Amino acid sequence: MTIDRSAADTEKSSGISLKQLYPWIVIFLCALFAFYKYVLQVSPSVMTTDLMHQFKVNGAGLGNLAATYFYAYLIAQLFAGPLLDRYSPRFLITGAIAICGLACFAFANTETLATAAFSRALMGIGTAFATVSYMKMSVLWFRPNQVAFVDGFLGTAAMVGAMCGQIPLAFLVTHTSWRTSLIYCGIFGVVLAVTFLFIVKDRNAANIATNATAPKHTMIKLSDIATILKNKKNWVLTFYSGLAFTPLAVLGGLWGNPFFETAHHLTPTQAASFTTCIFLGFAVGGPLFGYFGGDIKQRIRLSMVGTGLALIALLFIIYAINLPLWLFAVMLFIFGMGMGSYMSCFSLAKEMNQIGFAGTIVALINTGDALFGSITEPLIGKILDIFWDGKIANGVHYFSTTDFQFALMLLPVYLVAALGCLVLLTRMK
Repeated sequence: MTIDRSAADTEKSSGISLKQLYPWIVIFLCALFAFYKYVLQVSPSVMTTDLMHQFKVNGAGLGNLAATYFYAYLIAQLFAGPLLDRYSPRFLITGAIAICGLACFAFANTETLATAAFSRALMGIGTAFATVSYMKMSVLWFRPNQVAFVDGFLGTAAMVGAMCGQIPLAFLVTHTSWRTSLIYCGIFGVVLAVTFLFIVKDRNAANIATNATAPKHTMIKLSDIATILKNKKNWVLTFYSGLAFTPLAVLGGLWGNPFFETAHHLTPTQAASFTTCIFLGFAVGGPLFGYFGGDIKQRIRLSMVGTGLALIALLFIIYAINLPLWLFAVMLFIFGMGMGSYMSCFSLAKEMNQIGFAGTIVALINTGDALFGSITEPLIGKILDIFWDGKIANGVHYFSTTDFQFALMLLPVYLVAALGCLVLLTRMK
């Protein structure tokens, strides 16, 4: 009898362990989706010359091609949050990941600009679910006192993805081709989608959640969405999110690498390694600012500090081109670390609204990133074309350091405006 009871106790202990582990498996797979999103988002930055040569486009044309991702992302965000709040996340997230993988295959095999733009738009549609999915699943699978801690890892996962979209992807592009690199990205997406489908279960059906008080799938109504949209604080956070994150997305996603190559005479792989410093800083800054954050006012103040720090570093990055490379790398890291404070806007938004509509709230805040990103990348390309002196290098337009400095002056302006949003938020009741 003693042996049987011991075996039963062991089995029970194992069962408890699985209950504790399973939510982390779910959130890890959601983190991989966020990782995948940022690999795809920044991937054009290590292919700029190849894409301009392949599709015969100038700076504005390349900016528009890359921005089709944000156009589609912006529209899809309007539906991603309400869908995840209303329906089971399992099939929605699986389908979104699969769309990304198939879009990579389509982009890798296209010969026309129209198909490339369509494929890029599909990536935007699929990845529109990544951040919202992570935030929604953290609410469904973890206790309320764990959610903020779990959410802090989203920035780390995203920035690891962005880093992998730099040096490793640049290395792959250099030693294979941009097409082969995207095929590998497509394979990763398909494998992740299949894994998610067979491992992740809906919380209500799984019956192994650790958080019995987590909100169930809520039948969100138009009146609920109207309430969210009427909250002025949500709109201020949305604009802050877009204004604060776009400088990081632009430098890390499309125009940073070619600017660094020109201003500091770097190879594409070297430029990618410096861009990685931004994402490394963000990966450190996100959890760091989250750890020291207290109540809402304290987190807003910390966001001001981080955004101000990022602004100062960004001015050095763009205009102090004679910096030693080691100091240039430090400034990139400080810029990324300061921008890590941006992650607090999601937790602020969830606290300022009904937690059962977390997906919709996060989707609204995320539209700021897509809105400003979709405008800024082609706008910078257009400004580069305006100041272009007609020089051609390797069959594509060559932009000087001065051209880049004029075009990138938008980014410090964005951060000043982001600080203004935070000041406004402190004065709102």
